[in-house]
Amino acid sequence: MNKKELIESIAKAADISKAAAEKALKGTLETIQGALMSGDKVTLVGFGTFSVSKREARQGRNPQTGKAIKIPGKKVAKFKAGSKLIEAVNSKKGGK
Repeated sequence: MNKKELIESIAKAADISKAAAEKALKGTLETIQGALMSGDKVTLVGFGTFSVSKREARQGRNPQTGKAIKIPGKKVAKFKAGSKLIEAVNSKKGGK
């Protein structure tokens, strides 16, 4: 499912216009991004948790030359699925 299809699905499920669904989705994504940027977690009970984790700097190898390289540390966004989402994905009608 791409963004356009998601907006159409939201509009149908919530019985609102596609424009309103797009605005709601955009607001939701911006809010989640803003919370993660300020170091907060976003927990949607049963669905999952968005969080930021720090990845430490480490040594790596250039696969072409075999030469050691330094890989800098960085922050990465993570998502951990909640129990209800896991159950839905693994149910007979949810999974393929």
